[in-house]
Amino acid sequence: MDDVSRYTDQDLGNTQYFKVESEQESGVKKVLSVVYEALSKKGYDPVNQIVGYIMSGDPTYITNYMGARSLIMKVERDELVEEILEAYIRNNKWK
Repeated sequence: MDDVSRYTDQDLGNTQYFKVESEQESGVKKVLSVVYEALSKKGYDPVNQIVGYIMSGDPTYITNYMGARSLIMKVERDELVEEILEAYIRNNKWK
């Protein structure tokens, strides 16, 4: 059975809930901080490199310097997106 046919109309009409543990978020925040610093120190644009990694999943967007590549690979990409979005929302006082 393919992915589309296993969902009923009722399934598609309901909103799914997704919750991340706060402990996990602080770990993600630390990883992003180290990765950002490593990319900056090596002369890369950290935003472009992190976005490239999140969009593609290709770890070569992240430098090995300071262990940044191995650190970021320990975190799921959706967790990175969630942490970044949460920070954006907090900084814009939407929440």
